[in-house]
Amino acid sequence: MTLTRAELTDVEARVLDAVDESWAVDRLTRLVAVPSVGGSDAECEVQYLLADWLDELGCEVDHWSIDLGDAASAPDAPGQEVTRTEAYGVVGTVAGAEDGRPALVLSGHTDVVPPGDLDLWAGDPFAPRLIDGAVHGRGACDMKGGVVSALAALAAIRAAGVRLVRPLALHGVIGEEDGGLGAWATLRRGHLGDLCVIPEPTAGAVVTANAGALTFRLEVAGRAAHAAMRDHGVSAVEVFADLHAGLRAFEAERQRDADPRFGGAPYPYGISIGRVQAGDWASSVPDKLVAEGRYGVRIGESVAAARDALETRLGQLCAAHPWLSDHPARLSWTGGAFASGELVPGHPLLPAVQQAVADAGGGTPPERAISAGSDLRLYVGAGVPTLHYGPGNLNLAHGPAERVPVAELTTAARAFALLALRSCGVR
Repeated sequence: MTLTRAELTDVEARVLDAVDESWAVDRLTRLVAVPSVGGSDAECEVQYLLADWLDELGCEVDHWSIDLGDAASAPDAPGQEVTRTEAYGVVGTVAGAEDGRPALVLSGHTDVVPPGDLDLWAGDPFAPRLIDGAVHGRGACDMKGGVVSALAALAAIRAAGVRLVRPLALHGVIGEEDGGLGAWATLRRGHLGDLCVIPEPTAGAVVTANAGALTFRLEVAGRAAHAAMRDHGVSAVEVFADLHAGLRAFEAERQRDADPRFGGAPYPYGISIGRVQAGDWASSVPDKLVAEGRYGVRIGESVAAARDALETRLGQLCAAHPWLSDHPARLSWTGGAFASGELVPGHPLLPAVQQAVADAGGGTPPERAISAGSDLRLYVGAGVPTLHYGPGNLNLAHGPAERVPVAELTTAARAFALLALRSCGVR
């Protein structure tokens, strides 16, 4: 049931009135203007900016340098796909009347993926534009919009002069796009909470589970020959084509009986080849091909089990192939490792978020799962019940049409403000 304006408490109504849309748009455009691609200097710069804003909002701010040596050697580290020389974590905590760990955490990542082909963009991807009620630019949707919605909720609580009973925290993390370094380091530093919402773009839904994702590298050998006598050689490209057909069949098998929360998505546990390189001369039969890709981990499946499944199938495909049986493809696991994750079924966080969104004017959001890896599994793994709800549509992330509607930005901020009041309590 959605509460009417009259049914909200006086404090809730006051905080909702304090959500400032223009403030949120200003902060989002300033965040998008920082080209915080993973591994770049700007990935550090954006964390300094966020720390300053949290300080302005009266938060207790912990801004620290992440130990990259520890991240490279710790057995539970999530891995990285980019090279970093420095990295920073940021946590802002709104103090409560009572001490203790926060009753609620809002966690968002400030790193973004590269913009890709600039000619496909309508303008500079890091020059944010407000067009038709949406902020356009790299990172607007994934997920600086969500970070700003969380900030705007904190700002509204402060502007309304509300004192919380228990602390409320905002975690600003980096490295989410390539494994989850920032969230891992933040949790390792001891920043936990009773509950967590990650405002990733969810297209109006509440996401309670996500598939995992692993990156891999395949090396396929051929035999070189002059292209004029290609029958004397074995093309690594053609051999890979055979192998890829087998992987597509394996992919189809792994989609069977997928979780209904995926809503009929065709590839919740997809296998995608993202990069292929072969040969060194146009007139030679290529004797080596290297392919790199992404492999989905089923909900509830361990990373080890997922790896074993692909390794086993690859071995079978090679054994049945006339060339690969004697020259098997080499598989290695690279980059980040996203395990799957989910909120415990029946946990009260789901209805609490759904009610807050409805009372904020967003309707009652349905429950969904997504096929993308996220930091959810790290918080759940640390014992913090976690789900996703945030502005924007993941279908627009990582593409040249990336944008987030301002109305969704505001609705999410209002929902987070209500959830914070109800989770943390009001003095």
